[in-house]
Amino acid sequence: MRLHRSSRAAASAVGVLLLATACGSSDTTSSAPGSTGFTPPELTAQKTLGKSEGQVNLIAWAGYAEDGSNDPAVDWVTDFEKQTGCQVNTKIGGTSDEMVSLMKTGQYDAVSASGDASLRLIASGDAAPVNTDLVPNYKDVTFDLKKQKWNSVKDVPYGIPHGRGANLLMYNTKEVSPAPTSWSAVFDKSSAYKGKVTAYDSPIYIADAALYLMATRPSLGIKDPYALDQEQFDAAVALLKEQNTNVGEYWSDYLKEVSAFKSGNSVIGTTWQVILNAAQAENAPVKAVLPDEGSTGWSDTWMISAKAKHPNCAYKWMNWIISPKVNAQVAEYFGEAPSNEKACAYTTDEDFCTTYHATDALYWEGVHFWTTPIEECLDERTDVKCVPYTKWAQAWTEIKG
Repeated sequence: MRLHRSSRAAASAVGVLLLATACGSSDTTSSAPGSTGFTPPELTAQKTLGKSEGQVNLIAWAGYAEDGSNDPAVDWVTDFEKQTGCQVNTKIGGTSDEMVSLMKTGQYDAVSASGDASLRLIASGDAAPVNTDLVPNYKDVTFDLKKQKWNSVKDVPYGIPHGRGANLLMYNTKEVSPAPTSWSAVFDKSSAYKGKVTAYDSPIYIADAALYLMATRPSLGIKDPYALDQEQFDAAVALLKEQNTNVGEYWSDYLKEVSAFKSGNSVIGTTWQVILNAAQAENAPVKAVLPDEGSTGWSDTWMISAKAKHPNCAYKWMNWIISPKVNAQVAEYFGEAPSNEKACAYTTDEDFCTTYHATDALYWEGVHFWTTPIEECLDERTDVKCVPYTKWAQAWTEIKG
């Protein structure tokens, strides 16, 4: 579902990321419990940390485990290997579906799962619960990323938060007037920009339509854009089919969206902060907003395989990747808000965490992070079944035509 996330890091690797951001603060004394209603297979978290096994096999988004081979100046793997004795072997995942399939092989120890994959890994028994006591840097992870419904079940954590980002509404300042403040610009009013609307190419985009309907059609009773019963789901699909006639391009490639906004082929649509920064750096006349209805977003989690052959090295990796300095490096290179609050002190751009709202809890309250749709409704309804991911994927094919 997280299609071509590697496109963003590919852009980073060629110097596209000209990022600007600075640190806020938030209370780290509380956490929000995960609210998923299903019962995963009975697995137990590792109790103690043992001797390093000498290697760790990772599945990661491009840009998450850089060892200097893409850019000699970008390397946080080599020091990890020197300090732990764990050789890092990385398989780059192109999509969430691919990552889920790879984890099922049992050949990998850990994965940087997005919220549209994590519950699938938990439900299938491919991901094990995580003992956060074995990850000392976990204590500094911002509280609103801990024990959330995409990384925990029944208050049991199944991963270590890595970073996050919001899906924003980007627009051409010369072509779109007045400046939009609502997703209505790409849904109800999209015909004004017929052929120049762009949307994210993934079944998870159905949640964007659901989020808009949650605000504009309260009679549908949508409480969570990832927990849709059949009526709610059908309404979201219908809205997207209407929008389809005005969409010029569905994007999954980071650089292609920048190019489309530079050329004027796209003038309005969903984007990420890092894409906005890259487009502005190339003099595209664009701005972006977090609309009044809020937005969807993504939060990645390092999860350990239930079949991990090198669990001790995997735990050491999870602690390393969210350590303040390394988490700052990854965040700046990749273009996301770091999960560790202390990371903001180590960014090369002193304004980085401000631009990415790293510790701005109020900002993130309006962001509904990608979560795998499952039959057990994530909004805790028990009197109906919700539409699962497989049906979202089928509907997406129909929406695009």
